[in-house]
Amino acid sequence: MITPRGSVKRVHALDDSQIEELADVLIDCVEGGASVSFMHPLPRDRAIAFWRGVAQSVAAGERALLVADDAQGVCGTVQLVLDQPENQPHRADLSKMLVHRRARRQGLGAALLRAAEATARECRKTLLVLDTASDNAERLYERVGWQTVGVIPGYALLPQGGLCGTTVYYRNLGA
Repeated sequence: MITPRGSVKRVHALDDSQIEELADVLIDCVEGGASVSFMHPLPRDRAIAFWRGVAQSVAAGERALLVADDAQGVCGTVQLVLDQPENQPHRADLSKMLVHRRARRQGLGAALLRAAEATARECRKTLLVLDTASDNAERLYERVGWQTVGVIPGYALLPQGGLCGTTVYYRNLGA
């Protein structure tokens, strides 16, 4: 998929260079205040270890990884957690949608969501679920058709500290 920023593609294996670039995106998002499971400052070795774990999960077929790049390299990513309990084979969790600050507000988030939804359909998933702590991301999800389930107050810590709520969404792809 081509976006105004470059391309979004599914990646089936990660090399060291891609892991380094994905670590850059993750660190940038945490430095920018995104509540994405990590506290600030995020050490580079911790970010790299996270992406090595994702690479193993992708190789095992447990998740799909989509990566966006521009002229400067990797600028965004999103994951679909495909490995679900046996009574939920139709569902996937959308996880870790990250957009580098240099690429924000240019349509990349929407492009990543469209690509994730298309990948979910290819994987025969008809229901997607996500949670987000970002007010900016909430507007994006709602604009592209995700439905709000509700808000859980005090769900997680922001990267620099302080509790934040999370909003849970779903997207029915079966219709």
